[in-house]
Amino acid sequence: MSPDQVKKVGVIGCGIMGSGITEVVARSGIAVTVVEINEDALERGIGKIETSAKKAVARGKMSEEARDALLACIEPSTELEAIADVDLVVEAASEDVDVKLALFRQLDAVVRPGVILATNTSSISIVELGEVTQRPDKVVGMHFFNPPAVMKLLEIVRGLLTSEETVEFARRFGERVGKTTVLSKDRAGFIVNWLLMPYLNSAVRMLEEGFATREDIDNAVVLGLAHPMGPLALLDLIGLDTAVYISNVLYDEFKDHLYAPPTLLKRMVMAGQLGRKSGKGFYDYS
Repeated sequence: MSPDQVKKVGVIGCGIMGSGITEVVARSGIAVTVVEINEDALERGIGKIETSAKKAVARGKMSEEARDALLACIEPSTELEAIADVDLVVEAASEDVDVKLALFRQLDAVVRPGVILATNTSSISIVELGEVTQRPDKVVGMHFFNPPAVMKLLEIVRGLLTSEETVEFARRFGERVGKTTVLSKDRAGFIVNWLLMPYLNSAVRMLEEGFATREDIDNAVVLGLAHPMGPLALLDLIGLDTAVYISNVLYDEFKDHLYAPPTLLKRMVMAGQLGRKSGKGFYDYS
């Protein structure tokens, strides 16, 4: 099957990334079955998509007819078996290696042979996920960026056992849904997070040491480097718990102190200050 022939995509997870990926695919007119662990999580995720589409209409970037068509493309479910007939799977569950390994074992059993199993992981090894399936050549990284409906980049990550055909399929499908793709080898952090996490961790250490205030750190980056937001505001957007997890994965692989999560970051996560999703992080969103 070619990417142009994909009629239905299965998205696993309807959180911040899963709901965004679902919206991106549905905007392209492709049917999406999105699966979450329970009805409450599913309802929250679908609510995010509805809110995003409503804002797009209000801003004149989408017609009401296009919004209705987008929402009609989405089939929510709490049963993994609902994706048995899809032509592509994109896994966007929590960034936990044990959760993802268990999911890939299940996906391999549920989805028909020959269908590509993609993961939105930002740090976990593609070959490790592929090894628990009977189709390691068809396991690939398709790393979208937050928010997926806005960010144009899609990192395609080739594992050691990922076939050239699978990589080409992922790249062409990414282009079909409006993304610009880049290709990365299967190394912790891939391209973006390998470069990003030392920068974010350094900003936290700068704050932790009292070198500069959070506002001055963020303003310096926004105004001096022309970034759309500063590193501390970006951490709040990513989620501090996610940042700690990615940092730990990178540190485990490279043993470079630049990747080790700063103490302040770890303590904030312990305190439940996770950023925008909890209402408080480096800034207060309540």
